[in-house]
Amino acid sequence: MKRIGIAVVVAALVAVPLVQAVQAEVSVNVNVGVPMVPVIPAPPIAVAAPQIVLSAPPEFILPPSLGFYVAVGIPYDMFYIGNTYYLYRDNNWYRGPNYGGPWRGVDRGHLPPGLRKHKYERIRYLRDEEYRSYREDHDHYRGEHFRPDKEWKEHRKEEKERWKEERKWDKEERGHGRGRGHDHDD
Repeated sequence: MKRIGIAVVVAALVAVPLVQAVQAEVSVNVNVGVPMVPVIPAPPIAVAAPQIVLSAPPEFILPPSLGFYVAVGIPYDMFYIGNTYYLYRDNNWYRGPNYGGPWRGVDRGHLPPGLRKHKYERIRYLRDEEYRSYREDHDHYRGEHFRPDKEWKEHRKEEKERWKEERKWDKEERGHGRGRGHDHDD
């Protein structure tokens, strides 16, 4: 009798995990011929591109703590990063190829990392702080600044060409030396 009791207990211990592993599921689906109404998400709200009117190209300064250019002396919050202009207006971000536009809306998640990592209020604070320094000592200002006009574009183009030429010469110099297959005297 004792053996039967032990066998029942052992069988119960073995059966409990098996019963838990086997789960029965019942699903009842009744179709009465009424089609389901698809849920269509609301279209994104289109924000009209702002009209920016400037009498002259804006001045841009580069606060070291930001790492990108900010426009100063204009009534707009404009930024310059990687050959693209960005504008913050009415709680919306825009980008454009020129400081005068045309502007296209851009989601905050698609802003450049340098611009995205700072809160807007912090950007304004750092811009205003650097602008005070710029205004107080304009002629001896040590920071970087520019005004996007033809002369500036030409200067940037020449600077880029000069930089490419220097890199080319550096590369050629590094390539001609001992240990690089040129151990003979010319």
